[in-house]
Amino acid sequence: MRFITIDKKNWAKGIGKSRETYRLFGPVKDKNGCLIKPLENDTLPDMTYPDTVMSAKSVLFPQTEKMLFTSLDESQKDHHIMKRTATDYTPRAVVGIRPYDAKAMELVKLNFDTVDYRDPYWCDAYDATTFIGLGINTPGPFDFSTSAGSGPFGEDGLDVLLADLDDTYLAKVLTDKGDAFIDACGFYTTADETESQMLLDILRKQAEKNIVSHMDTTRLKEKTILELYEAPFWEDISFSCINCGTCTFVCPTCWCFDIQDETKQNISDRIRNWDTCMSPLFTMHSTGHNPRGTKTQRVRQRFMHKLKYFLDKYDQGIMCVGCGRCVKSCPVNIDIREVCNIMNSYEKQD
Repeated sequence: MRFITIDKKNWAKGIGKSRETYRLFGPVKDKNGCLIKPLENDTLPDMTYPDTVMSAKSVLFPQTEKMLFTSLDESQKDHHIMKRTATDYTPRAVVGIRPYDAKAMELVKLNFDTVDYRDPYWCDAYDATTFIGLGINTPGPFDFSTSAGSGPFGEDGLDVLLADLDDTYLAKVLTDKGDAFIDACGFYTTADETESQMLLDILRKQAEKNIVSHMDTTRLKEKTILELYEAPFWEDISFSCINCGTCTFVCPTCWCFDIQDETKQNISDRIRNWDTCMSPLFTMHSTGHNPRGTKTQRVRQRFMHKLKYFLDKYDQGIMCVGCGRCVKSCPVNIDIREVCNIMNSYEKQD
């Protein structure tokens, strides 16, 4: 671990120099808000944005991704044999990711990189990616990250943590990947480790004090699955839901997908696409049976997965980092904080 001081006058030059080694991604403003996008040409990451509409999960887990392909031309020697589609896994860096979104990558990794199975598409992208985080000096009204095991200056999942000090950035280099990125930028001005850590601690405490949104998760672990599953409040919670799936698409920890085969002329591609557990088609069987055919069942599944199933399976906290995007984006104001508090305080009546 080391600390580096970066003069903002040298920021653009350093980011430009890093392009010699890395493909860059970062927050960019467009007509739809601020989004994580490839930083083409001389585009710099927008380091002033309060939050991006979507997280950076698409860098590792694209909304649409070709996985396999095959030729249907029987004159070809390897026809009808699926082969992995070529993908660019050269070094890439996400610059300006928020700490809670980096924490989300670590939670998602528990699903895609296991002892029994390693998803090569997600994991190879993860291994190729360096995460340069930007601490949040002024958390927004939807931020409840401290309640979800993250925080405005959290370090989980980051290779470098940046703190905005007006005219400079203070960079805390956390990993070897972070070292390599800082060196690729040509940022070499070393800062005192003790003083820098003290400053970061002050910024963290001030930011955490400004988070006004909270939820209580302390009793979720002790409750049984059936106790919550059979609770009477799910009908009321799901009443206004329109099954649009917005909450799942903006969520940095949602990983549901569908796989489809598409054929054009003599080439057939197997493609992975984002999907949502809020869709009636997501669990539809070929027989026509749907085990989650009602919206109450689907809403219950989403919150039980986030707040109970994941917690019990991995014992590493809830499947939420407190970014607040689902709360902000829900068109009918369903609020995961309220749902969590209801689940946490629920007592089964005899």
